[in-house]
Amino acid sequence: MILASGRDRRCLGICLAFIANASFLLAQAMPQAPQAHVFTLTPTPGYFTEPSIAVNAANPLQVVAVFQDNAHAVYSPDAGHSWQPAQDVAPKNYRISGDVSTTFDNQGHALICYIAFDKLGTFNYWARGATRNGIYVRRSLDGGKTWEADDHPVAEQATTPGIPFEDKPYIVADNNSKSRFAGNLYVGWTRWRLADSLMVISRSTDDGKTWSPPIEIDAHPGLPRDDNGAAEGFDGVVAPDGSLYAIWSQNDEIMLASSHNGGRSFSRARGILHVAPSMFDVDALERANGFPQIAIDPKSKHLYITWSDYRNGDLDVFLSSSRDGGKKWSAPVRVNNDSIHDGADHFFQWLAVDPTDGAINVMFYDRREDSQNRKQIVTLARSTDGGRTFSNYAWTDYQFESNGVFFGDYTGLAAHGGRVYGAWMEKAPESVTTPKQPQEKEVKPQPRGTVVKVGTADFGH
Repeated sequence: MILASGRDRRCLGICLAFIANASFLLAQAMPQAPQAHVFTLTPTPGYFTEPSIAVNAANPLQVVAVFQDNAHAVYSPDAGHSWQPAQDVAPKNYRISGDVSTTFDNQGHALICYIAFDKLGTFNYWARGATRNGIYVRRSLDGGKTWEADDHPVAEQATTPGIPFEDKPYIVADNNSKSRFAGNLYVGWTRWRLADSLMVISRSTDDGKTWSPPIEIDAHPGLPRDDNGAAEGFDGVVAPDGSLYAIWSQNDEIMLASSHNGGRSFSRARGILHVAPSMFDVDALERANGFPQIAIDPKSKHLYITWSDYRNGDLDVFLSSSRDGGKKWSAPVRVNNDSIHDGADHFFQWLAVDPTDGAINVMFYDRREDSQNRKQIVTLARSTDGGRTFSNYAWTDYQFESNGVFFGDYTGLAAHGGRVYGAWMEKAPESVTTPKQPQEKEVKPQPRGTVVKVGTADFGH
């Protein structure tokens, strides 16, 4: 061993610090998403969260984004270059509507799915004290500009003692298969009961006008509280042969059940991926989860699942793939490409596979740029090699806070023709600096503190 002098040791320390800092900056630096633009859908802050977004494959110029609270929709007639609000989307016969999702069916009709209720039951134990509630679907026949006056009930509960509370629905369309089930619509959700939680699903074969009685698809009921152990976080995708693959979180597992007869019956649910608990704490955030999403490349027929968990200490986003119709799944691949164990959390991911080129797109909140792990940017990750590796792109060039407001449970992502659309929520700024005195700040209260934004990126040009 060669011992350095005091001066040499100081120089060595400075050099090592410089190298470490340079390496840190290099690791943190991300290219901007190509042709990135960000639009604010809600100029005035409100209780706006949980967006969903969809592209019309029959006419990719048409894009619809929805969000709560209450149910809102905006539409773009020009592939996301401009956005207009739609009117009269929320139901008028309920006080509250939310937990929205959207899709286009194979006729090019846009649909919004939402829950509606007058008041919640006991906090997180939603079935206790539940009053009338239900899940509804409303249609737009013109790309999201106008919405039909009447909604269509998927499931309804009248106010009687002991009724369940219907929660967290997500709508899925068979809009790419050539099977006899083409055009089917599916809604899956959590049914909270006093003693347990069920994962149930309903189908429509007439463009959303009527819906079948729900079928329980979990192998066994989950716990009755909105927390770890419950059956929650439904998502689904339809394969080119018309098979429906449904996933959700339950007991530290990602569960999967499939239907090959248009949703009439399902395989026995099984755990396909063991994960850390799906509900977890994130600093400066009211609540967070790592609920999974599933997507398919219609050309290769490969299935992909994303989720987030804290197996590495901090929160990371992961992806697993299946090439045999969901029988076997690959080892998880880490989607965010910052240093492992760096203390930065990544959460509220969403997944979209571009049906035209098979590119895998994943969006998430990303705290790698904040050494305190409290503020985030929005990152778009993209894989063009079947999910083996991911490039990360900054979709926003600013950090924003999340403390003091409700951020909901999910974001939204869609992709078509190399163009990617993300929908997320941000906390509105709480104060502005006045020009009177440079150091004086005038506080402007924001009782409704969130805004919804849409980002576009274009990898096709």
